[in-house]
Amino acid sequence: DGVTEVLAHHRDSLQDKFIEVPCSEDYDSHKRFEGCTPRRCGRGVTDTVITREEAERIRRIAERGLSLGGSDGGASILDLHSGALSLGKHFVNLYRYFGDKIQDIFTEEDFALYRDVRQRIQQRIAQAFGISSASMYLTKPTFFSRINNTEAKTTHDEYWHPHVDKVTYGSFDYTSLLYLSDYTEDFGGGRFVFMDTGSNKTIEPRAGRVSFFTSGSENLHRVEKVHWGTRYAITISFTCNPDHGIGDPVLT
Repeated sequence: DGVTEVLAHHRDSLQDKFIEVPCSEDYDSHKRFEGCTPRRCGRGVTDTVITREEAERIRRIAERGLSLGGSDGGASILDLHSGALSLGKHFVNLYRYFGDKIQDIFTEEDFALYRDVRQRIQQRIAQAFGISSASMYLTKPTFFSRINNTEAKTTHDEYWHPHVDKVTYGSFDYTSLLYLSDYTEDFGGGRFVFMDTGSNKTIEPRAGRVSFFTSGSENLHRVEKVHWGTRYAITISFTCNPDHGIGDPVLT
């Protein structure tokens, strides 16, 4: 893998770490939104936005939801917005499939915590990039992931391939990850890797840690394969285009 530099060790409690990188041209092929579309690109890590206790509560939401299904392979997805839930080799709509039983799985408090956490992450990203958080919109997919070392059964289980979010999902302008479990304690492998020319920059997950970055080719990345244990995280993505915005999930 060449030279690897650890940007964030799991043992460290980081105030705010931000590294600026030159923007790619990916944003030029999309409509620009003044005051939001990245003019300054980079990546940041913070352990001060979400507490470890809040991360544990959020992880319990993910565990309860994913207990209803789960992939046959190593990577399971739960999307509270669209209702998408991994089930075997496919996906089902959680809300249609389980109907009123959902009220027994999740509470209004769960969804309120989810919204609060999302808003704080959005404000932190806006602050780091010098934009207004009101000009950013939540976009899809925004989802929980549970990864273990089970062999991949479909392409959806192959989470480890290098990719660029803006290329994969055109709506993404800013991507964030909230980690819900601890590297080396809850799982091995599974580090987040920025793939820069000549070297890799890695982030070791820690419960409550938020990493965020501009979604273009300046931040090509991948996740290492998980070797043991279970890795929980939530991907929360933002767009500058209001046409691609989605609302917070609602427990109906």
